[in-house]
Amino acid sequence: MYFAVLMILLHCPSLKAQDNVITINKVKLTVPSPKVKNGKSIELTCIVDISKSASFQIQHAFSFYKDDSPLYNTTSEQDRARYKIFPARFADSGSYKCSVEASGKSKSSNDLVVQVKGLSQPKLTALKTEVTEGEVVTLRCEEPEEKPPFIFLFYKISRNQQLQEKKKQELKENFASVEFPVEEGDRILHFHCIATVNSAVGFEKSEASNTTLVTVVEPFSHPKLTSKSPWNVTEGDRIDIVCTTILARKYEIEILIQKDRRILNSTRGQNSLTYSAIATVEDNGNYTCKVELGRVSKTTSMNLVVEELFAKPILTPSLTDLDENQRLSLWCHINGSPKANVSIIKRPPKNGTLLKTSSNFTIQVQVNDTGSYVCRAEIKGIIKESNPVQITVYAPVSEPVLSVANLSTEMVLGETLMLRCQSMSGTPPINYTLFRGNRLIHTITVFNNTYAEFRDKQTKLNNLREYRCEASNRHAYAKRSSYKMNITVIAPVRNISFGSSPHGEVEDGGYINFLCIVGEGSLPINFRIFKENEQKPLFNESKMETRVVWQKESFSKQDAGKYFCEASNRARATVRSNLLTVKVILASWQKGFIALFVLAVIAIAASGFWWYWHKKEKGKHPSMEMSGSTAATNSTSEKQASGQNHYTEFYPGPGYIEDSENPVKSADENKGPDHESAEVEYTEVEVSTPDPYKDSGENRHSRIEGSPDAT
Repeated sequence: MYFAVLMILLHCPSLKAQDNVITINKVKLTVPSPKVKNGKSIELTCIVDISKSASFQIQHAFSFYKDDSPLYNTTSEQDRARYKIFPARFADSGSYKCSVEASGKSKSSNDLVVQVKGLSQPKLTALKTEVTEGEVVTLRCEEPEEKPPFIFLFYKISRNQQLQEKKKQELKENFASVEFPVEEGDRILHFHCIATVNSAVGFEKSEASNTTLVTVVEPFSHPKLTSKSPWNVTEGDRIDIVCTTILARKYEIEILIQKDRRILNSTRGQNSLTYSAIATVEDNGNYTCKVELGRVSKTTSMNLVVEELFAKPILTPSLTDLDENQRLSLWCHINGSPKANVSIIKRPPKNGTLLKTSSNFTIQVQVNDTGSYVCRAEIKGIIKESNPVQITVYAPVSEPVLSVANLSTEMVLGETLMLRCQSMSGTPPINYTLFRGNRLIHTITVFNNTYAEFRDKQTKLNNLREYRCEASNRHAYAKRSSYKMNITVIAPVRNISFGSSPHGEVEDGGYINFLCIVGEGSLPINFRIFKENEQKPLFNESKMETRVVWQKESFSKQDAGKYFCEASNRARATVRSNLLTVKVILASWQKGFIALFVLAVIAIAASGFWWYWHKKEKGKHPSMEMSGSTAATNSTSEKQASGQNHYTEFYPGPGYIEDSENPVKSADENKGPDHESAEVEYTEVEVSTPDPYKDSGENRHSRIEGSPDAT
């Protein structure tokens, strides 16, 4: 019993532990509204739903996150916790969530996207609130409660309500600075700025910042341009143009007076400037006074009219292009014919050379009289010049010299010939004309003392071409011709062919004729014959013909191979023929010797075959040979007697061939040693064959001596 009580007491803690079991069912994050206006608050509430095995208190650890980054932590026994963001800014937009941990277990809520609408109002400040024309206004726009990146927009509003905008991007700072130049006419300027931001949650634009006022101080007044001259200004009158301005304080200003783009006078550090001159008709026009200080400039303009005292003189020549020693007359005329001091001047030099103080001038011209002539007239100190008249005096051209650019009077057909024609004296421009025979090729005009270069391409073969050139200028009678020059045209070697006789085959020890022919080409032509893979030519000769024949004697087997021909002339272009293969064959006597040898071999073979066949036939008929043995013996004896004499008289020598004897035994072979000799026949053949066939005759005698009847 005590044991049972003890066991119950021991199990009590475990029973208690089993009573404190929990499970987290759900964690939820809520917000009153997912869209919050900038400056308002964001209230996040994290609620946890937990199931427990019994009623007991537990601690909940709440954690808040923004964009997966820890934001706030708290511990509570309640089933919810709150986190408040105030004031809410655009940077607070993002994805929020919370997690709860209790009794070693944890769970997170779903993501909740909260968007803050709008941006806080930026703050604009100016470095200076009072500036001078030409200076710059430095502005700073700041978003102290927002986070970058930003795009700041700055606006300048001038008195005429013109709006000028500048944009500045800032990625790391929450402020940006820009500069606005102060232009002429600016007096009171208004500035404001706006901040914009663009992120993953959207684009937002702030309200306009505070307006900053900047006052502009004018450093100097608008310039005033006046003329001290009379209203009706005539050439010869003095003109005085004055420009003045008023300075707010002493500035280092610059004043300029200009006409069109030409500056007439200028000063620095003064408040007035004067331009004075004796009026001429060229002084008509618009005058401008310009005052500058740094970036500020102010201008004023006026128009001045000057009446003409006398017209511009006119110079008239008798001729503008003259030959040497020809008479030139110049006349100077002024419309209205006022009384004026007139002179005629030649240029160069720049200021001119006075020729005569008169309205007319006559001279017999030379080449050095070439130049520009003017007429100068003066009344009451006003000097006017006429438009210049260009006078050119032409010296006749000298006889031109025709030369070849490469110093050679030979050229290759199809190439371009370069000829130069030049006259060593004569007034340019000079016209050079090239002739081929009587045909005009081309004309070139040269404007300086140099040569004319002609190019003529030779397309047709003509062994001799005749050229000359002519030179002329504007001299009335100058046209000179050069000496005639003969150019030799060389046609390059073309269309080469190569052959032989006999063609392709030569008897051993015989001769062969090689023939090399070219289709066209100027003479002489150099022919060379080579054997393939050999550097040194076998034949080399220059001919006044388009073909060459070369005979090679004692042609042997070592000479067999491939041959080719090369041809060239003064065109310096070598052409090569096709390859010709030449073989060496046996001579006629060699062919006859081999034929006789073959016939002898055939005859020997035929005789041997006949003997073999005859012996075989005798073996088939032994009885017939036995019955006629007696007659055969007598016949044999007679043949031996007569045969010896016949053999001696008609022995053909080395070509003699016989059939061997074949003896036949008697029918009663086992009864006695006597034998019946067989009939021996001789066949005599006379053949003209080499000595090696002696051996067959000697073998025949040995066979006859071993037979029974040979005794």
